[in-house]
Formats: sequence, structure tokens, C-alpha cells
Amino acid sequence: MSVLERNRVTVTGQGARVLLFAHGFGCDQAMWRQVAPEFETDHRVVLYDLTGAGGSDLGAYDFARYRSLDGHAEDMIEICEALGLERVVAVGHSVSAIIAALAAIRRPDLFDRLVLLSPSPCFMNDGAYRGGFERAELEGLIAFMDENYLGWSTQLAPTIAGQDGDEPGAVELTQSFCRTDPRIAQHFGRVTFLSDRRADMPNLEVPALIVQCADDALAPVGVGEWMHASIPRSALEVVDVSGHCPHLTAPDVTVRAIRAYLGRDGS
Repeated sequence: MSVLERNRVTVTGQGARVLLFAHGFGCDQAMWRQVAPEFETDHRVVLYDLTGAGGSDLGAYDFARYRSLDGHAEDMIEICEALGLERVVAVGHSVSAIIAALAAIRRPDLFDRLVLLSPSPCFMNDGAYRGGFERAELEGLIAFMDENYLGWSTQLAPTIAGQDGDEPGAVELTQSFCRTDPRIAQHFGRVTFLSDRRADMPNLEVPALIVQCADDALAPVGVGEWMHASIPRSALEVVDVSGHCPHLTAPDVTVRAIRAYLGRDGS
């Protein structure tokens, strides 16, 4: 099976510039449906499912390969190579923002710039760094996920979306979480929430826009500020949005932020 089949890669749009969208934990490429089409008139748009998510080949999820985010970063590089892409603008949400950064550190020649949407290189508090959670809190979230994944999804999705449980974004995120294979979700959840990739961020030479939500239960504003201070060629935009998923709950704001950044010189 080719990488394009494995990750259910879809290519739409037209134009010289390529936008590659990578979704977050518990989601798939459908989460970009309110954002990606807005760029199809003047960009080549590439969407894919992380291995183990959505319509990807679940049998290709190697628990050893994906014990760190590096395996997913390699997948992103493989997709770019398989499509013959150059000077890619990678738009990554949450954990895929960090995956995109790792891919660009490894292969800066493939990427023109990055858009890091609600990124967090480390969810754990560590001295002056306030990732949002104490170690015991994260272990508790993971234990809950291991014991009752559907219950975890129903309880946590609204908090992550920044909406009441009956609002559209929260409902969609809950449904997306619940569709994910529990064994893979539990494994990837542990990798996502316990990873610490702070040491990698100063090595990112590709220009990056950090889009930080003003009220995010998973990634406080201080995380976005830390990212901006640590990534040499970065810009920070704090958007007036509640929740961790602005592409889902505030797609117009997200589109405007990306459009404005693409109009800059990247320096």
C-alpha cells in the first residue's frame, strides 16, 4: 500500500502554492472542511488522515513507530515526497502543529512556512513553564481514557471545543473522538499528552505563525508566548476564541489569520 493510500491523501484546488493540512488528536481530515475549501481557488490543498485516524489504514499503526511524534513527522515527509511537493505551507492543529514543526526541522527544504494552530510542545507544568496541567492531572486524564474511552470522549470533548455539550462544535468533536479506534486513541493520547518537545523548538528555522486562542483549556496563552519566544522566525496571533479548535468553532477567524500570514514575506 502506498503512503497516499495509507493516509487517505486527497488533493484539491489549483495554484502554485501548496497548503497541507494536518488534524489533531481524535480527529481526521474532515475537521478542515470549513477552512480548507476557502483556499482551493488559488492553492493546491492537500489533506490526509494521520496513521491510525479516520480513513487511514488502521493496520499500519505500528505501536513502536508511533511511540513518539517522530513517526508521524516522518509520515508527513513521506507524503510530501510522494506528491513531489516543494515549498509547502503546512497547517497543523494541536499535536499536528508539533508534528509539522518536527518534520520541518528534519527537512526544512520541503517547507516554505508553517501555521501552528493551538500548538503545545508540552502540556505539563515545569517550573516557570506553565503547560496547563500538573503531572498527576495528566496521568488522571490518561487513566480515565484507558478505563472508559467513550466516557472520556463525552466528558472532555466539550471542554476541548470550548462549548457546551449540545453546541455544534462540541457535538462534532465528541462524535469524532468516539469514532476513533480506542486502542489507538489510548496509545496516541498518551504520546500526545506526555510528550515534551520543547528542546526541539529553537531548531525550527522555517518561518511559523502561532495561532493561539485567548481562552484555551488545553494550551494557555503562555504556551503560545513561549513558542513565539523559542522559535526564531515566528509570529504570534492571539485570536478572541474560546476552546482549542478554532478551525472547528471559528473557521472564519482561522481563515483570516492564515490568509493574512500568507500575504506576508515570511521573515
